[in-house]
Amino acid sequence: MITARRRNTELGLIVLGAVITAAIYTLASLGTTADLPADIGPFLGVVLALLLGAHVATRRLAPAGDGVLLPLAGLLNGLGYVWIARLDENLAALQATWTAVGVTAFVATLVVVRRSRDLERYRYTFMLIGVGLLLMPLLPVLGKTVNGARIWVGLGPVSFQPGEFAKIILAIFFASYLVEKREVLGMGANRLGPLTLPELRHFGPVLVAWAASLVVMTAQRDLGSSLLFFALFVVMLWVATERASYLAVSALLFAAGAFAAWSLFSHVQERISVWLDPWVDASGQGYQVAQAAFALAWGGVAGTGPGLGSPDRIPLVETDFIFAAIGEELGLFGAAAVLVTYMLMIGTGLRIAVRAQVPFNKLLAAGLTAILGIQSFIIIGGVIRLVPLTGITLPFVSYGGSSLIANYVLLALLIRISDDSAQAEADAGGAARSLAGTGRR
Repeated sequence: MITARRRNTELGLIVLGAVITAAIYTLASLGTTADLPADIGPFLGVVLALLLGAHVATRRLAPAGDGVLLPLAGLLNGLGYVWIARLDENLAALQATWTAVGVTAFVATLVVVRRSRDLERYRYTFMLIGVGLLLMPLLPVLGKTVNGARIWVGLGPVSFQPGEFAKIILAIFFASYLVEKREVLGMGANRLGPLTLPELRHFGPVLVAWAASLVVMTAQRDLGSSLLFFALFVVMLWVATERASYLAVSALLFAAGAFAAWSLFSHVQERISVWLDPWVDASGQGYQVAQAAFALAWGGVAGTGPGLGSPDRIPLVETDFIFAAIGEELGLFGAAAVLVTYMLMIGTGLRIAVRAQVPFNKLLAAGLTAILGIQSFIIIGGVIRLVPLTGITLPFVSYGGSSLIANYVLLALLIRISDDSAQAEADAGGAARSLAGTGRR
């Protein structure tokens, strides 16, 4: 009964999300050309076909999985496509292709990963693959520098960001490692004021994560990925051990690393300067941030209307600043709706983590949710100048094939964990009822 209710709820939410996406697509076309889009029928059909395909796969492969995550991701994906199509039709065609590949990766993940806890057995294989992907852009032939950051790998005509996949693979390794070592890492042997600290050697994992994040920041000039990987490990370490001392030490390490990077590297100094005051060089280094601020101001509370703004004034608006484009044309209400959608996804992911009975599943769900939440916070915070701007994508919304595919894989893993937990609860309930029936006889 619960399984059928979840799948039916998911189906209804998918249809609702597709209708909302088609309506905004129509309004954006009216605002841009004053004509109804000729392809509105095929557009709605393609959106529904992709999401219904993912829904059918979930119904068959993870019938007890969560019924909210897929519709929310589909809505964000659809909104992102609308604004990418409004900005660049060529990029929209590519984004549609990447969406189809992402849905295929979603289904493939559910097919391959039949039990999430099976991933725990390959921890060191995942570690090697994750580190290899993370460092791949540094290879002299394969690595490519785009917009000052060396985070791309080119294989013939195809270019991708291996770091997008490394974050998921390393989250699997972190979950497996921390489940094995959590008792050792959770022991306190020394006191420092109000904090009880483990022995110094147990801080090795934190130091390794700190050093790896510095390598990414300095060698690849990628502030966003550096912050994401370090924050991911610290969050998972805290969840595994429940020790605030790790948060305190990690905060100190982050502050020390940030200060050293600011002192030694010019690109970090530029990002900090733009964050503090973009108006000093509003026609140069601060141009993107300044134009994004203007766009959000023009949007006001209700927005200029889909297709009626000027988001194309912002360089790279379809990737780093797509949230500013949405904020301009949908206003504070639309931007808040996007934030609420992410909050619902994060809340759902944390609920999956809480309900998981297997420690590895619990920690992996928390880590995957942390990736989604931290990445969204970093890029949205950069657009509104809450934190320094970093070049990462807004999950499911920004243009980019690597990000879209990786996030659909992440989504499939969360649904698989929720399905495993629901099945375990059902089996435990059935066993309890059977024992109770035996006792009555």
